[in-house]
Amino acid sequence: MSGGLLRTTVVGSYPQPDWLIDRERLSKRPPPRALARELWRVPEPFLEEAQDDATRVAIRDLERAGIDVVTDGEIRRESYSNRFANALAGIDLDNPGVFVERSGVENSVPRIVGPIRRIGPVEVRDVEFLRRNTDRPIKITIPGPFTMAQQTQDEHYGDERAMALDFAAAVNDEVRGLFAAGADVVQLDEPYLQARPERARAYGVEAIDRALDGVAGETALHMCFGYGHFIKDKPAGYSFLEELNDCSVRQLSLEAAQPNLDVSFLGRIREKTIILGVVSNGDVEVESPELVAGRIRRALEFVPPERLMPAPDCGMKYLPRDVAFAKLQALVAGTKLVRAEL
Repeated sequence: MSGGLLRTTVVGSYPQPDWLIDRERLSKRPPPRALARELWRVPEPFLEEAQDDATRVAIRDLERAGIDVVTDGEIRRESYSNRFANALAGIDLDNPGVFVERSGVENSVPRIVGPIRRIGPVEVRDVEFLRRNTDRPIKITIPGPFTMAQQTQDEHYGDERAMALDFAAAVNDEVRGLFAAGADVVQLDEPYLQARPERARAYGVEAIDRALDGVAGETALHMCFGYGHFIKDKPAGYSFLEELNDCSVRQLSLEAAQPNLDVSFLGRIREKTIILGVVSNGDVEVESPELVAGRIRRALEFVPPERLMPAPDCGMKYLPRDVAFAKLQALVAGTKLVRAEL
């Protein structure tokens, strides 16, 4: 992927229109892990076309805001993870399991009843559609194997590492298809590396490297403390970070704005490009370009500009649409202020 100073991007999701999905209902429940088809407002025969139309709107918004590396907004997903996780063999779709979220709330999750395997393409059409609808560099996101292994009720493996490695093999098959379809960047979403650091140290990097084994394209990994919509009080630092120096991903996407982190920790990350959250998704107040620029300048004390990509903290799914767009405009404007100084 071509370089450049302070290329802007997004983490993945963008707000879905309320005519497509019941946003109020979505916002009052934990992020779906099992399928949650009841959230869609459009009947099944027309849903794909409606999702395509809403995806075009999301792409145009990202372009109009001036984002350099765009996604499809994850418009076709009920959550960042459940669409892919529930498309695999080994899942009992009719009888989901139960799981306690890191927020302490119970949620339905995939129930594992057999070997995890990729049956066929899941997000390949998404990449093809995105490629046809923009001339900008494109990124597609996929849930990471470690996080998917945490969001299950296992009634088959009895061995969490083995299950995670089978998830990783399924991800690897999909990632190869995503690059073949035209993706410039493929990002693994792995928030549970931070939520469960001891398990992550046991086999997290192994699972990530298995997911990307033999993959030649530009890869990223996103880690955060949870959606700002649900989690307001966040830690002052990452419990799992330097271990990622040794994984095969080339870009690390990290939340920093909402928790107001001391970004000196970035100095502990060698060589990898940092996608840094400089816009908070935890409230509807739109940052000024000057505030964004200040956050970028602080990060540049620890990361050279060719290795820094300003972004929102996390997916923007739960923000009002007008607020999300305004925050992206502030992100781009603040980035331009700093670019002009370099």
